[in-house]
Amino acid sequence: MQRVTEASVTENDSATGDPVTLGSIGRGLLVLAAFAPGDGDEQLAWMADRLWGLRVFPDDEGRMNVSTRAAGGSLLLVSQFTLYGDCSRGRRPSFQGAAPPGRASALYHRFVDTCREGGHVEVGRFGAMMTVKLRNDGPVTLLIDR
Repeated sequence: MQRVTEASVTENDSATGDPVTLGSIGRGLLVLAAFAPGDGDEQLAWMADRLWGLRVFPDDEGRMNVSTRAAGGSLLLVSQFTLYGDCSRGRRPSFQGAAPPGRASALYHRFVDTCREGGHVEVGRFGAMMTVKLRNDGPVTLLIDR
């Protein structure tokens, strides 16, 4: 996840080739989400709670001490199976550590629903070729895994 002052995700319209905005946020977290075969509702709930409660926004003294929720932030969730890319062998990444597409799609959509219980959430499109634009705040970039 990255703390951002703004972020958006677009894809090209199939008929015109023009970019179409799928989701856009102001202050908040851009979350690149990948899923493993063993992930389930417990991991999704833990991750959503972590994203909304993680104190990564500055307080009045400039210390990271304010949660996403308390800062009035939003989440932009983008599916990103390539996070499971294993580059340890050969010249092409292996994605065997990622959940298969059907399972990953179901997990992604449940994750979106779970995150929406905590506040404002925007999303990309699962499986689409997208362009992500962001203005990183800090920069603050963290890997969160359970």
